[in-house]
Order: sequence, then C-alpha cells, then structure tokens
Amino acid sequence: MVFLRRIAHLDMDAFFASVELLHYPMLRGQAVVVGGRSVMRPQQLADGSWQFACLRDYVGRGVVTTATYEAREFGVHSGMGLMKAAQKAPDAVLLPANFEAYRDFSRRFKAAVAGIAPVIEDRGIDEIYIDLTDFTEDSVSLARRIKAAVRAATGLSCSIGITPNKLLAKIASDLDKPDGICVLTVEDVPTRIWPLPVRRINGIGPKAGARLQAMGVNTVGELAAVAESVLVAEFGGSMGRWLYRAARGIDERPLETVRASKSVSRETTFERDLDVLRDRVVLTGILDDLCVRLEDDLRKKDLLARTIGIKLRFADFTSVTRDITLQAAVGSAREIRQAARQCLKRIIFEQRMRLLGVRASGLQARVPVMTQGDQGELPL
Repeated sequence: MVFLRRIAHLDMDAFFASVELLHYPMLRGQAVVVGGRSVMRPQQLADGSWQFACLRDYVGRGVVTTATYEAREFGVHSGMGLMKAAQKAPDAVLLPANFEAYRDFSRRFKAAVAGIAPVIEDRGIDEIYIDLTDFTEDSVSLARRIKAAVRAATGLSCSIGITPNKLLAKIASDLDKPDGICVLTVEDVPTRIWPLPVRRINGIGPKAGARLQAMGVNTVGELAAVAESVLVAEFGGSMGRWLYRAARGIDERPLETVRASKSVSRETTFERDLDVLRDRVVLTGILDDLCVRLEDDLRKKDLLARTIGIKLRFADFTSVTRDITLQAAVGSAREIRQAARQCLKRIIFEQRMRLLGVRASGLQARVPVMTQGDQGELPL
C-alpha cells in the first residue's frame, strides 16, 4: 500500500505590496511598485490627503522589490531596474520598502498557521510548506480555515496549493493566484502540470531551461516524454534522474522543520546579459538590492557572517565564485556590499553577465549591539 502525504504550500499574495496597501488603502486597484532606497516616503498633506512618489519621476539605480498585480500587467516584476519599470508603467505609484513591517506580518501569518497546523517548513518571509497528512478534514475546508486565520491575523490574502508533495504544492499554489486554493493529485499531473512551461518546476533555472529548449523541450509534458537515459546523458546522473521524476510529479523530500543555516544567499538572473561597463549603473543597483535583502535575511535569523562571497554566471553559462573572510562578523548591507566589492575586484570580466549572487557564510549568532546605520551608495 502506498502511503500518500498531503503537503501544502502557502504563498502570500504580492506580500510586500499587500502590506503597503494596508497602510495606504487608497492605492488599492492601482499600479504600485515597491523598491529603491532613495524614494520619497508618502507625505500626508494638511487637508489629510496623501502625496506619493510617481515611478516616472524616479532617477537612480534601484530595482523593483515587488509590485501589485495591476503593475505586473504592464510587465513590471521583481528584480527589474526601476528606470526600466518606469518605461513600462510610468504612472505607477512608487513606495520605499519597509522591511520591519514585512517581518512583523511574516511572523503574524506563520503564527496563525501554526495554531492550526504546527508541522511547518519555513521557506522565507512570505512562504511556507505545511504537512496536513494527519488531518481528517477535507483539503478545501482545511485550506479555507488556514486562509481565514491568516486574514484574521494580517488582513492579507494568500494562495494555497495542496498536493502529495512539495514539488507539486509549490506549483499548485501559483496556479490560482491571487487568493486561490488549488488541490491536485498525481492523477492531475497530465492535465494541470504537463501543459505548463518547464521553468515552472522549482529547480529548473535559466541554464537548464535553455538546454531543454535546445532539445525541443518547452513544456513539462514534453519533458515527461523524454527518456530517462536521454536526460542522464545530457544532464548527468543526478540531475537527469531528478528531471525525469519531477516531470512526473514525483518528489519524496520531507519537510525540513528545523534547519541549521550554514549559509544565506541571494541571487538574480538578469532579463538580458549585462556588460560590466555599459550597464554599470544597473549592476550597481542590483548588487545594492541583493545586499539589502541579505541583510534582512540575516537579521530575521539573528545571524552575522564572517565570510562574504559573490557568484557570477557569464553569457556562456560558465560560473565563477569569489569570497573573503573578514576579521569581524558583519550583518549590515553596507558591510556586505563592501566585502562583495572586494570579491568583484578579483574577477576578470571578458564577457557579459547573466547572473549575480551574494552569499554569507561562517554564520554566528548576532549579539545585540548598537551599530552605525547603512550610509550612502557605493559603486559596483
């Protein structure tokens, strides 16, 4: 007898933007972009109305942290340079990120879920996996109860996918966004999963996606039609076998309810390959945003890092990493960025780049001390 699990993936809907809309409900239904570090904060005028910055007026090297669904309809997405986003949605409202508020709402929604289903794998500030296997309640009713608890605790909506494993649950939570519930079984894989682009499988990145496309594989169903031996020959044993199983919705990974972090990293793949000289402003903004996000990740886990590293992937898909171990552990975006710049100086740039990442390791518990705030912008 096969033992079937019931695993849910809960993803908050446009989390950062949704938190901002709680503070500024008059912006609901509008294109709103969150991002940048030198953005004017909303100003309340004498008559009680609010004045907001407009994306068309932004000048700088910041990148989009998140955007409302209305802004996404214009092609704006996280990681995009704000100057480029302004070309797509010039009339969008621009708000600065408020990570302290996001962390607070993250704690609230996770506590609300834990009050119903305590077996949780924390995947970040806005998403979790939940093990629902031992519940007798039907999946839709259980999902509605969890969603109601999240809304009561935060005022926000979330989307939930419930399937037999983590791989399918991650995909399912995105199928009926926003505020959706999607319940899938293995029998639903051919009709609901196979028509999707192959990159919708979490773990198939740009490099693997490009190689699959070169093989004529664009959808999950087309991947499922490729023999395992062909995938192993093309991608190697481990990756080839994983691709074969993933296309069929097979995933036996358990939930990791307790994880000791060995490293924390952030990376982004560019929309187009970037040149270190001609695209210097854009690259600097991306580096700055990665360091801010890494600072937030470390603070959320009460950690500091002794070693900072960078990862680059070039246009030919070759990758290079460099790291530096510091005399004292660091945690601020300014300190991370300074160390990352030292790593970048040790790389010879002979071609365009397609990916940039920043990594913190040598982690240790944060000791509460007063530190000087992040100051100024540093060049790449």
